[in-house]
Amino acid sequence: MLGNNLPSAPEVIQLFRSHNIKRMRIYDPNPAALQALRGSNIELMIGVPNSDLQSLSNPSNAQSWVQRNVLSYWPSVRFRYIAVGNEVSPVNPGTASIAQYVLPALVNVFNAIRSAGLQDQIKVSTAIDMTLIGNSYPPSAGAFRGDVRKYIDPIIGHLTYAKTPLFANIYTYFSYAGNPRDISLPYALFTSPSPVIWDGSRGYQNLFDAMLDALYSALERAGQYSVDVVVSESGWPSDGAFAATFDNARTYYSNLIKHVKGGTPKRPGRAIETYLFAMFDENQKQPELEKHFGVFFPNKQAKYPLNFGTKRISDISSENNTTVFLKSDM
Repeated sequence: MLGNNLPSAPEVIQLFRSHNIKRMRIYDPNPAALQALRGSNIELMIGVPNSDLQSLSNPSNAQSWVQRNVLSYWPSVRFRYIAVGNEVSPVNPGTASIAQYVLPALVNVFNAIRSAGLQDQIKVSTAIDMTLIGNSYPPSAGAFRGDVRKYIDPIIGHLTYAKTPLFANIYTYFSYAGNPRDISLPYALFTSPSPVIWDGSRGYQNLFDAMLDALYSALERAGQYSVDVVVSESGWPSDGAFAATFDNARTYYSNLIKHVKGGTPKRPGRAIETYLFAMFDENQKQPELEKHFGVFFPNKQAKYPLNFGTKRISDISSENNTTVFLKSDM
């Protein structure tokens, strides 16, 4: 939504439907988007913006937020998830001051959903980024950073109790761009013809699986074996920075859509619920590469020939945009 040339909310819903995209992520309770979603049958992940976390650490404020932005639209809007905060970290200067509010806001929103009897239909979680992982190599040694354990452990403990997945934003692009000497482009783009690393008996042919399995290992190392992971964002920019090319982005999105139906070496045979970032290029974002994550142009033309067909569906993401969802027949 951070663009001055983007289609209206009803047009976006029609675009999702015409491409058979079954799920969407939005990053705040945008009334125009929610109104347009009524009766669309598109399942929604809605975000509590980071700026609202402190307020929602008060239970009555959380109750009001859920009433206003979820219950007043339910069931004509098919809420699937509520993401309470996005990429909050106690060691990131930009979010450290609000990290203390994530758990109380998460619990209060969960309690508001439970008091409405909807805890089985609408799952409440938070979206992390991979900077919370301290060790990721090999994947079986994955562990959270020591200085975020006091933050993350109670959150994932609550998710176990609530039988709710953790949301994770996983970008092989940033890992590759940050270390092209040690990470090969084929490994980041799913194009390596054979395993690049071996972790015991498990061979890793792509970085996405290695990152996701490192997160699973970190959850297990923290004692939470039953928490599943939903990949709440993944994408590749088509311009604006190193390795951000149209061909690389097309390759990444196409291969990601094919890949997530099959699981990871650590969790094989289980489709990975995955949301593509993002629906549109957004010309008002900074820095430059952030303008180029769209899988559609603002004029609603597809940027890449992606298959959101009946067997594989993909939902799209926005930061005040929307996320496209990817899933196979689960």
